[in-house]
Amino acid sequence: MSDYPILHDLARRFDHTLLRPEAGEADIRRLCDEARRYSFFGVCINPLWVRLAVECLDSTDIKVVSVSGFPLGGSRTDIKVAEACSAVEDGALEIDMVAPIGLMRDDRFADVEADIRKVRRNLPNPVTLKVILEVGLLTHRQIRNGVEAVINAGAQFVKTGTGFFGPCTTEQVVQLVDLSAGRTQVKAAGGIKTLGQCRALLEAGASRIGSSGSVAIIKERTGLV
Repeated sequence: MSDYPILHDLARRFDHTLLRPEAGEADIRRLCDEARRYSFFGVCINPLWVRLAVECLDSTDIKVVSVSGFPLGGSRTDIKVAEACSAVEDGALEIDMVAPIGLMRDDRFADVEADIRKVRRNLPNPVTLKVILEVGLLTHRQIRNGVEAVINAGAQFVKTGTGFFGPCTTEQVVQLVDLSAGRTQVKAAGGIKTLGQCRALLEAGASRIGSSGSVAIIKERTGLV
């Protein structure tokens, strides 16, 4: 495939992801080994494995990313705070939290903003907070209000979804980029498995990509498959 400028330094766009509930220690070690080999930006894992990942990635610049309220967003806010803060204490430098999807569908965006803000305020300033909206379950108006809640609460990224409720689409990224208007970055995640998808999502304005298929995509990029 031709060398598109948008794909320059592609590996540094990836949160190399393993959030399957059945993943064990050997799987996490393999994920971290792959991250080191391909120089991914970060690894995204469940909180249980943060300490192990920090150990495996010691002396690298690869970030450990963990999750809060994942994948349903239905935890109480204090539980999300405790989960996020515990992951940071264990060494995570970024948190991907799931916004309360049911509250968004009920148009309770003041409560949604309060949920996000409380997590943000309890995290140290250097920690990046990304907020998952699960946009495939929301109307355009709800997505717009969700983006505003994310921005008002001080998060650094808005994220398309968890991947549990369908794949990310280019249209979703375009929507989030347009609605955020440069006030927050956009992470695309969910079912991203090919170089073509990555190119389209990056061209649409995504700053970061979450994928469990990162290695295969990089191999496709370098002509190894």
